[in-house]
Amino acid sequence: MGNDRLRDALLSKGLIPEQLAEELAVDPKTVERWITQGRTPYPRYRHRIAALLQEGEHYLWPDALTEAQAGRVNDSEIVKVYSHRSLVPAELWDRLLDRATRQIDILVYVGMFMTEKHALISKLRAKSSAGARIRLLFGNPESDAIVQRSRDEGIGERAIPAKIEHALAFFRPLHGVDGIEIQVHETVLYNSIYRFDDEMIANPHVFGITAPHAPALHLRRLSAGDLFTTYASSFDAVWKKGSPARWQNDED
Repeated sequence: MGNDRLRDALLSKGLIPEQLAEELAVDPKTVERWITQGRTPYPRYRHRIAALLQEGEHYLWPDALTEAQAGRVNDSEIVKVYSHRSLVPAELWDRLLDRATRQIDILVYVGMFMTEKHALISKLRAKSSAGARIRLLFGNPESDAIVQRSRDEGIGERAIPAKIEHALAFFRPLHGVDGIEIQVHETVLYNSIYRFDDEMIANPHVFGITAPHAPALHLRRLSAGDLFTTYASSFDAVWKKGSPARWQNDED
């Protein structure tokens, strides 16, 4: 049986087997056997392939690691657990943003604390100009899920929608900037995600508790792990359901 996941991962990166073989300094026929016959590469090649394709090693070769081995790798992806997101140090947020060069993904309902970072807009502009892909995903203030979340937090059904409008107004200067996309979503949000290349702050939501008081995980991607990839895939799934943000009185 062939390895369709490896084949699709190569295609998504615009690579052909010969290019992968050249990158790894192996015979092209070896790469073909990995794809068409489902042969499992040696660990040193699996690590490099997973890093090159930005996929989890466990995803590309599910049977390569035992459950115990996969569990230990996933544990190693957790840099630190914070009991509350509000306890994540400001210098960590700054470091993650400053070091990101390829990809910045943010999934929230509001993300109000970001509007307090006055240099954020200029930093994101600079990142996009340098070639980073930036995707910002906020809750749709008119969606039923947002209104229900506002009720669940006991702050009135229009409180969170109003906060979202404020956040969107803050980020409006980035509207139309090359390399930056801003969308809204209507999903029931189980966690907020802040991705900076291969590091991430995942903020699982807890019923009845506001996001700043819910736990936060600082994750760093490992090629053989799939915890980071699980959250990254969740972002992509919500992004696919999103729609371009619209601002009040927007005439574009």
